[in-house]
Amino acid sequence: MTQLARFRAKHSETALPAETPILHVDMDAFFVSVELLARPELRGMPVVVGGRADERGVVSAASYEARKYGIHSAMPLRTAGRLCPHAVFLDGDHAKYGKWSDRVAAVLAKYSPVVEMVSIDEAYLDLSGTQRLHGTPMAAAHRLLSEITETTGLPCSGGLAATRLVAKVASDQAKPRGLLWVPAGSEERFLAPLGVRKIPGIGEVTERALLALGVNTVEELSAQPQEKLDKIFGQWGTALYRKARGGDSYEFVIDAEPKSISQNHTFGEDTAEASPLETMLSHLSQKACKRLREAGLEARTLTLTIRYAGFETHTRARTIAEGAKLDPEIFRVFLEIFHKHWDRKRKVRLLGVSLSGFTHGEAQLELWDAERRAKLEKLIGAADKLRDRFGFGAVRFGGSLPRTGS
Repeated sequence: MTQLARFRAKHSETALPAETPILHVDMDAFFVSVELLARPELRGMPVVVGGRADERGVVSAASYEARKYGIHSAMPLRTAGRLCPHAVFLDGDHAKYGKWSDRVAAVLAKYSPVVEMVSIDEAYLDLSGTQRLHGTPMAAAHRLLSEITETTGLPCSGGLAATRLVAKVASDQAKPRGLLWVPAGSEERFLAPLGVRKIPGIGEVTERALLALGVNTVEELSAQPQEKLDKIFGQWGTALYRKARGGDSYEFVIDAEPKSISQNHTFGEDTAEASPLETMLSHLSQKACKRLREAGLEARTLTLTIRYAGFETHTRARTIAEGAKLDPEIFRVFLEIFHKHWDRKRKVRLLGVSLSGFTHGEAQLELWDAERRAKLEKLIGAADKLRDRFGFGAVRFGGSLPRTGS
């Protein structure tokens, strides 16, 4: 995994220099685009990634052709199937997407020493001080986007501005395969005609509240007194007032240490059988532990989530004496929590694991002697390298292998 994600944005008390060039790079329909590399015959067709049209679950990504039918990410797959019955539905392969994301990140790293990967398919770059190597920010941005497409075959878009917020909106307006520059000082003019939903952070609920006030566009939002917005929305009102003017005061810092690492899985069909539940719990533990080791961390607090049919959800946590990072020791704790709190009379819809309470210490739970621990760490380290190269599914420990009857 790329170390670029160690950079993140942090709110600063003082505004950054207006000339700070921030580039937001967003891959166009990333999951779909990766799938089309192996299935070029599907180009130009409505394609949906996330599962089959008759499955329970949500859309992970939709091609632009599918979006014309109203399909969008996070939409239930069955709804997408009704909107476009002739769409091609594909299962997702997140290990494969991760590998392609790393290839994109390798290109980003060539253009700036400060890159924040905010998700698998989008990133912010600070292009300050890179002119001697790459030319003006606009020239650098154009070269960067071109190189991504030339080296990976994946389409992408970019937005260049003095603030992260405007850069993100600009990349969205540039899609697909575009680049849009918003010069410093023209942020309000650029945002003014857009619908309020285009502002990052404004969701359906806030949009409805603003529409009730007669506010449809960003220009109409910026005309609202801050006192009025504060009275209606509380502290969020101040943020709305600032966002409508394209303002933010975020700076890149080195840290990006996560507060928690989580993995979860929704079963295609609810189940009350112990075998598939334990198998999935092992798989989720392994994925979370790999991310833990990549971050150079150990976890002390382990939280298990069980969601039953009917969406009733229970979470149970346990804090262990010393930080842990190896798959067997963490899975063992999760398995104990699971069997202590699982209601065997009820079918399970979702399982989730979360690691938190991070430490950087070297101490480990004394579950094995030093020699056995050293061998285990070597084995898991080798497995991590194979997974980085060939995908997470290339190596599976015994607990996560599907069990068959004798």
